[in-house]
Amino acid sequence: MSGEKIGIVAADYYADITDKMLDVAKVHIKFLEAEVVKIIRTPGSFELPLAAKKLLSDTDIDGVVALGAVIEGDTDHDQIVATNAARKLADLALDAGKPVGLGISGPKMTRMDAVKRIEKSAKGAVESVVKMLRRLKE
Repeated sequence: MSGEKIGIVAADYYADITDKMLDVAKVHIKFLEAEVVKIIRTPGSFELPLAAKKLLSDTDIDGVVALGAVIEGDTDHDQIVATNAARKLADLALDAGKPVGLGISGPKMTRMDAVKRIEKSAKGAVESVVKMLRRLKE
């Protein structure tokens, strides 16, 4: 089975990382014989859930991949952003009845850690959406 229609939401914050995550995700979606229908860029990872909600409401989109990087700073801000974005994305998936792949690296990561996880985070988020769509159709 193939042809799943995927939306992607990707944060602009740390664009040097998230742009590469987006490139990896698009290639992997194509490799899995699914299709990218729409991409929405957000200012940061905290805004990903609102963009995901918009895509999930589109009847032409089967699932959403969320991509972002949350890097540790001098405060607990990274934990607040990553935790709340992940919680809201999970809530949206349940409410919409469509899978959302969590491709947000962090919290408590250095920039180097985030760079090392570009491929793993992006591919993992794509695979979770496509696999869930295929398993829900079984």
